[in-house]
Amino acid sequence: MSEDGRHVEEPGPADFQDPIVARELKRAMVWIGLALAIALLWLLAQPILLILGGLVVATMLDGGTRLLGRVLPIGRSLRLLIVCLAVTAFLIWTFYFAGSSIGAQFDTLRTVVQTQVARIFAWAQAMKLLGPGAASDIGHQLMGSIGQVTSAVGTALGAISSLAMILVIGVFIAIEPRLYERGIAWMLPMKSRANFYDVSEKMGYTLRRLMAGRLTGMAVEGVGTWILLSIGGVPMAALLGILTGLLAFLPNIGAIISGVLLVLVGFSAGTETGLWAVGVYFVVQTVDGYLIVPMVNRRSVDLAPALVLGAQLLMGALFGIMGLALADSIVAMIKVALEESSENAAEAAARA
Repeated sequence: MSEDGRHVEEPGPADFQDPIVARELKRAMVWIGLALAIALLWLLAQPILLILGGLVVATMLDGGTRLLGRVLPIGRSLRLLIVCLAVTAFLIWTFYFAGSSIGAQFDTLRTVVQTQVARIFAWAQAMKLLGPGAASDIGHQLMGSIGQVTSAVGTALGAISSLAMILVIGVFIAIEPRLYERGIAWMLPMKSRANFYDVSEKMGYTLRRLMAGRLTGMAVEGVGTWILLSIGGVPMAALLGILTGLLAFLPNIGAIISGVLLVLVGFSAGTETGLWAVGVYFVVQTVDGYLIVPMVNRRSVDLAPALVLGAQLLMGALFGIMGLALADSIVAMIKVALEESSENAAEAAARA
């Protein structure tokens, strides 16, 4: 009691006067916030991947706009419109004209691949390399996996809404990229904004080069495979060319899958045709691996193949086909950010 008879207030359980308790509470809140952020990131993984996909699309549109500016001295908006119209025309041709002519071949492809795999297992069983039970189990798993691969276009059509969202986000960002860059920078402290602009510029440059090389590789592999398989009389040459071109967007894993499909379909038409398909695969992959990929790596960011493959396996297992497709782009952006952070730390140490 005080002298005037009033009750003297004392700290309650909600008051942290002890500095040790206050410090530990702050630490606990940091860890709780980090755990909540990780959980929120996991729950919102698919929308985040859609946004990252939109950024990749915006990078490709921006790269096409910049490239077109070298030959057409017109405004950026008109150049972007031309690029968007060209992409739209290509997609319409692919899904309607080309799709109507080769769409029926997907069921044939599935049947051919399953038949060839069954023959391989029968041969392995006859050679005592596999027991009856092992062949059945492996065959069942492999058939399911191959069925998923050969029905990729059907899956893409089922996810058309996600694809449309990615395209819309990409177009909006490509129209005025600086607007979104300034918006993100506004949420950062003033002292960090200059570094953010430098990092984002280098990330954009790296992604443009990476996607330019990726699109070039897809075109070379798809068209080259189509022409060479047609010359050799391999069945479903157009379909295999399109699948090879699409799978080229997935480094390492895409080449393996397309190679398996080429070999299985080639040998279904005979030994000579199968050997021709094997030769086509090695020629196309050699051109891509020794000409296109080194050129892209020299002008963008050098990503180790094992690093990209590991990231693809991890992202694919966690987030599915979207994670698999964006794995190398994410790794490239992370590498640029880490390199910039290391350079800034070295410069700060040198000044000190």
